[in-house]
Amino acid sequence: MNSLPTVVIGAGPIGLAAAAHLYERNEEFLVLEKGASVGSNILEWGHVQLFSPWGFNINSAAKELLHNTGWVEPEADKLPTGKEIVEEYLEPLAKLPQFAGKIRYQTKVTAVTRKNKDKMKSSSRENTPFVIYAKSNGKTKKIEAKAIIDASGTWNNSNPPFADGVWRDEKIKERVITTIPNIKAEEERFKNKHIAVIGSGHSALNTLIDLAELKESYPETKISWIVRKQQVQEAFGGEDSDALAARGALGTKTHKIIDNGVVNVFSGFYVEDIVEGENGIDILSTEGMEVRNVDEVIVNTGARPNFTFLSELRLDVDPAIESTPKLAPLIDPNLHSCGTVRPHGEGELRHPEQNFYIAGVKSYGRAPTFLMTTGYEQVRSIVAYISGDLEAAKKVELKLPETGVCKVNPAPKQLQIVGVNTGCGDAGCGC
Repeated sequence: MNSLPTVVIGAGPIGLAAAAHLYERNEEFLVLEKGASVGSNILEWGHVQLFSPWGFNINSAAKELLHNTGWVEPEADKLPTGKEIVEEYLEPLAKLPQFAGKIRYQTKVTAVTRKNKDKMKSSSRENTPFVIYAKSNGKTKKIEAKAIIDASGTWNNSNPPFADGVWRDEKIKERVITTIPNIKAEEERFKNKHIAVIGSGHSALNTLIDLAELKESYPETKISWIVRKQQVQEAFGGEDSDALAARGALGTKTHKIIDNGVVNVFSGFYVEDIVEGENGIDILSTEGMEVRNVDEVIVNTGARPNFTFLSELRLDVDPAIESTPKLAPLIDPNLHSCGTVRPHGEGELRHPEQNFYIAGVKSYGRAPTFLMTTGYEQVRSIVAYISGDLEAAKKVELKLPETGVCKVNPAPKQLQIVGVNTGCGDAGCGC
């Protein structure tokens, strides 16, 4: 079995970092990517600027391989867009001769199991190869592996906008936007329309800022922001106190457009339903409040992991966070505000299924606090363990930039009420 490769699922930053570490340790590897190119998910939000600079976004093993080719490293303190991450880092990495024939594109993993053993069979399980079913060009092939690192991410499995976490039906899912839309490129779709943004994370803040810029050119554009938070200030984060200046600036810019009345804020709003009304989409809350006559609904409520193709593996998943149980208390947003994450690696990411790991943003389950540099340290530790270097696997070092002010003072009254800066007309506030 040792002659078999370690298979990495996903050719994004974390998947290719795992491949670089595997190469570094002379381990056979194969990367399976569903998209047509490396970073295909990232390209869907390629217009968005990351709040972490290049220095946090390049893996050490990958950097060493690239430097040997004359690659010019981007300036460490500059902020890349998603598109730049792909074009200036991932694409040159994937084209290295060390990766030739090691990345299979347009290959979707549909199932993972053990050879001749379903989930119930225990005898000699750990010495039995994995079997990966992967679909490419309409045909499903079987690939054997000695270990698996699932770095497939969560991008294609967005959270519902509804307070209970359940999508009502496919029609609603098709009617709303679950990405970070490129407002500038799709100006005709959004200008002078009523746009509702649901969510309070960094994706939502990016969307609100872009819509506010659109409104400067097209004043009839109406923006409604729907958040569950009772105090909308909580969404602004550390602002000037954030160790990542660009992350803090997202909160500061959003805070400013709210203060200037550019956006209608609906806080403490738990979405119950989204329906087609007489003059557009109506968004209803569990308390009977409404945001009415909406032209486009942008759902930026995060994402969750997809375990369906892993159903024949023995996973140990925290019932709330959906990470491994050992990782959950380190990242649980119910317990932590928005400070640092303690160092973690192979030990915290281990499942009962020996030599199977989930890394990257998917490893965080539903927790929203993942940073790329965290994933790089995860795969370094995992690969060290797979290669037999237990000492290196245990020696985990992770230094993350803190978010400064994590718990805010009570918000001013005018920012706590539903429908701030709006009347009861088209926006609707349950009058």
